[in-house]
Amino acid sequence: MDTTGNNGSAPAAGGRGVLQRLYTGTGAFDIVGKRKYWYVILGLLMLVSAASIGIKGFNLSIEFEGGTNISMPAQGASGQISTEQAERTVRDTLGNDPSSVQLVGSGASQTVQISTEKLDVQELAEVKSALYEDLRPLGADGQPSPEAISDSAVSGTWGNEITRQALIALAVFLVLVTVFLAFYFERWMAVGALVALIHDVLVTAGVYSLVGFEVSPSTVIGLLTILGFSLYDTVVVFDKVKENTSGLLSVTRRTYPEAANLAVNQSLMRSINTSIIALLPVLGLLFVGAGLLGVGVLRDLALVQGVGMIAGVLSSILLATPLLVDLKMRESAYRAHERKVLQRRRHRSGEDEVEEENPTEQPDTSARMAGAGASNGSGRAGTGRPSGKAERRGAARRRR
Repeated sequence: MDTTGNNGSAPAAGGRGVLQRLYTGTGAFDIVGKRKYWYVILGLLMLVSAASIGIKGFNLSIEFEGGTNISMPAQGASGQISTEQAERTVRDTLGNDPSSVQLVGSGASQTVQISTEKLDVQELAEVKSALYEDLRPLGADGQPSPEAISDSAVSGTWGNEITRQALIALAVFLVLVTVFLAFYFERWMAVGALVALIHDVLVTAGVYSLVGFEVSPSTVIGLLTILGFSLYDTVVVFDKVKENTSGLLSVTRRTYPEAANLAVNQSLMRSINTSIIALLPVLGLLFVGAGLLGVGVLRDLALVQGVGMIAGVLSSILLATPLLVDLKMRESAYRAHERKVLQRRRHRSGEDEVEEENPTEQPDTSARMAGAGASNGSGRAGTGRPSGKAERRGAARRRR
């Protein structure tokens, strides 16, 4: 039974703005009560992400697939060399597009980095010759020189080794997190946090697969860094849940879902503020790395962190705590406590309805007081002081 919305201790939310409700954190947002909707939405995200990874796969960088990297100065005899010019020359020579073309660095030291599939000796010579003929990059002496174009072979072994080490680190991280949460909080909180972390990794990887972002070793490393942020946000909410539910079974003020929902509301504004502050340096890293310096490593790192942080906020609020509530409500003690709380509320509600339908008759004291006043007045009039003649007669009797 869903009782989250019946929190009798929370102030009514009607007539209050959204921002005020966010800052007060009094349980005005029924997040836990609508957990089935969040399960459907986040479940669809995970399903689409898994399907995209399985069907479409990833756009792997040259470090994973291996290939040839060609580098040359960005200054040519005719001025600045653009990525479009270099890409067009390689495409016309090989008959297909290069894997990536990007500008790296700034000023006089800026270079054009071209990544292609693995080229044999003849293909490499043809590409370098075409680049020199079309773009004429300047050498160290400021004159066009074919020696200004360098090349290097990249093996996919390095990228695969990075991935293997990252997967090992991920497995160790998840095990340690599960053990820590199970001892510090409880087992169901560990399960909720673990599911939230899996959601974050899967959705972030799915976004990369769907959009076609290039996956480089920097992306893999960035994927590990977002797990710490996601776990921090989840632990903050769980700590508030633990505080709100301490000694809950001994009182009948709130049910467990209501106490958990109140904890989410109390932590909601903090989660939003923390996420905004955390995203600012990530956006700065993305702007500087991709916009100014043209460094692909910084761009890849910032992209995966930005996507992962957004996924982490959603999972800590909409998935971890609602899942914890469902797991806790499987325990007979909390189900019995919920029935007791609802029964008490129905009993009190019934008494209130009876009082409204049959108000207690109040005695009409005004008429009684008026009557009493009148009788007292008449009494005083009837038994007032005796007249002068009666007083003289009494005095005469006393003398005799």
